[in-house]
Amino acid sequence: MDVSVIIVTRNTCALTRLAVQSVQDGGDPLAKEIFVVDNGSTDETPSALPREFPGLKLIRSETNLGFARACNLAAKKSSGEFLLLLNSDARPAPGGLVPAVAWLRTNPDCAVAGAQLMNDDGSRQNSIANFPTLATELLNKSLLRRLWPKKFPGKEIEFRRPFEVETIVGAFMLIRKSAWDELCGLDERFFFFFEETDFCLRVRRKNLRVVHLPDVRVWHGQGQTAKQVSTGARIEYWRSRYVYFAKNHCVSARLVLTVGLMVRLLFDWLAAGMLTLATLGQNARWRSRFKVCSSLIGWHMRGCPVEVGLPR
Repeated sequence: MDVSVIIVTRNTCALTRLAVQSVQDGGDPLAKEIFVVDNGSTDETPSALPREFPGLKLIRSETNLGFARACNLAAKKSSGEFLLLLNSDARPAPGGLVPAVAWLRTNPDCAVAGAQLMNDDGSRQNSIANFPTLATELLNKSLLRRLWPKKFPGKEIEFRRPFEVETIVGAFMLIRKSAWDELCGLDERFFFFFEETDFCLRVRRKNLRVVHLPDVRVWHGQGQTAKQVSTGARIEYWRSRYVYFAKNHCVSARLVLTVGLMVRLLFDWLAAGMLTLATLGQNARWRSRFKVCSSLIGWHMRGCPVEVGLPR
């Protein structure tokens, strides 16, 4: 088996169907197996996908295991030389897996390969990222990319050849299975978000490389899954960010992060509230932003309880 594809889904049957179809219709000679981990879906996912794709390996959980635990569960059952973690809202271009697999086979010091993520209109998405620091988390990331493009590379630059990066956006993440096993997979302390970032950090600490492949194109819905539960997803993002800093940064950096984020959150809450009032609540964007900020403040005031966020 060349590649074991792992797709984690929860109530995204239509998107997952397209993701599976894109892998099956890849038009390449690679031997592939496809795992779909259903994290407690209440839609037609558990019945429709096995019926439409008889060769699919469905792992059904009655509860939401989180992304990291779901991937680890499928990886233990896999037999591929490489693992492809593919978001349910992502679709690799036909033939895209072949050059990605070839790159890893000819570069044994590379453990992770990422692709160029694309919008449906053909424009580029941010596909690579820096490891989270106080600068990336407290300052504007778009501004950092524009001021220091070499240090903070992003979609503003059209890359022509593969190059080493700190971490990739995990919508398409091709991983050498031997490296995955050595690192014991994803850290299950991350329920949703930052799993791939932490994994890439551990890869680089093993003196292995993480590489962005600009010629491998993947259409990506960019958060369509998270948008279904936007408030819960934002809470999970904040929770995972705290987990990442607790694991990989010193106490003083964690303190500065917390204070800085709370100042930004309160400012955003006040600004969104004022603009919501000024528009008499008719502007959906500001109304939604005020709701999310209010939920985040309430979550912090209650001590960041685990049961608040995405359904478990």
